[in-house]
Amino acid sequence: MIRLIVGLGNPGPEYEDTRHNAGFWWVDDAARALKASLQADKAYFGLVARVNAPLPGIAGVPGPVWLLQPQTYMNLSGKSVGALARFFKIPPEEVLVVHDELDLLPGQVKLKQGGGSAGHNGLKDITAQLGSPNYWRLRLGIGHPGDRAEVAAYVLRKPPASERELIQASMGKSMGALAALLRGEFEQASRTVHAQPPRPKAPPAAQTAAAQPPVDGSK
Repeated sequence: MIRLIVGLGNPGPEYEDTRHNAGFWWVDDAARALKASLQADKAYFGLVARVNAPLPGIAGVPGPVWLLQPQTYMNLSGKSVGALARFFKIPPEEVLVVHDELDLLPGQVKLKQGGGSAGHNGLKDITAQLGSPNYWRLRLGIGHPGDRAEVAAYVLRKPPASERELIQASMGKSMGALAALLRGEFEQASRTVHAQPPRPKAPPAAQTAAAQPPVDGSK
């Protein structure tokens, strides 16, 4: 099961709507879904919410769930995550980190456990502080600027409205996996996150034939 959900981002109003804060956006949505309020906690260097069982609208979760938005700036995210995880004895396998992903297009979202950081400094620091890369990651696509030299500036800019709508849609889709994640039903959560929209059905053959103009055999 997932006991700690971490959204990555940078603190401060100047970063609030930038691509790098997609993880914060997701945790804000999760807090609303769980009727939780994030509050500053100096002990864990972040905004923290504890949601006790029974969770609103979610059965089968025996213990409290923690939501966390590190306020250490992205590169030191592990300082916050490590402090809370160590105090409450939460192993990496019960941690979900939600973050922006350059290698996915806006609107795409992927769930996986473990792996490398792919250059994401927040993930690098979390892996170092937890002593393991074996935590879960929910990767929210933000797209790539096409040039590695432009990445730092790109992630700290606001996406245009069309991209923000796609990112919000991917967040809504992945939020549907929240209950399964908290219960430890990871296969179900993966199916929900990775589900493709249904293809439009072809019209029935009878309707297709009826739509064709009649053939005049007298000519």
